Amino acid sequence: MEVIVKQLGLVEYEPTWRAMQAFTDARTDETPDEIWLLEHPPVFTQGQAGKPEHVLQLSAIPIIPIDRGGQVTYHGPGQLVAYLLVDLRRRKLGVRELVRRIEQAIVDVLAERGITAYGKVDAPGVYVGEAKIASLGLRIRNGCSYHGLALNVDMDLTPFSYINPCGYAGLAVTQLKDFGIRETPASLGPQLAGKINALLALDGTTSVAEYALAAQQAGA
Repeated sequence: MEVIVKQLGLVEYEPTWRAMQAFTDARTDETPDEIWLLEHPPVFTQGQAGKPEHVLQLSAIPIIPIDRGGQVTYHGPGQLVAYLLVDLRRRKLGVRELVRRIEQAIVDVLAERGITAYGKVDAPGVYVGEAKIASLGLRIRNGCSYHGLALNVDMDLTPFSYINPCGYAGLAVTQLKDFGIRETPASLGPQLAGKINALLALDGTTSVAEYALAAQQAGA
């Protein structure tokens, strides 16, 4: 199935969110899926069930209540954001399986740079050791997803200290730069989109675990 990848550069959060909603509302059974690659100016986003106590310190950075799941997180320049506008019904994918596939795509990209990472079943996202390197949040409307993932590449991590990231007090955050990886969201985006596309293309009989094992064996 065709996936259109769009590189949008640095764009404001709220107009992009509204554009995702409009795209999802207007799409038909024939509309190709899309992946939007971008960065945002500094912004906190608070999920539907977000609790205000997870915002520890107010600042000049705006806090926008939005319609994805999860708690509060931070977006800023130097962070690769990938929004997944995917028809789950057409691909016969459940939400949990989509989450696993997104996480695996990030794990694969990091592994190719010598970073061992993993996803957590009880706390969606990707971690290196005990530190979170990528967050994940989705909204499903009429069987289609929007929102997506945010991978910390080379950014100012300070604003994460103003919140309990994703609702977890004391959660450490990290980024590719901390491991000596010199990348930008623009340079990393197409590869991540390619990994996501490959995982989305798996049929329903192939699990993410089987895919990961086959990829590991192929690289051995």
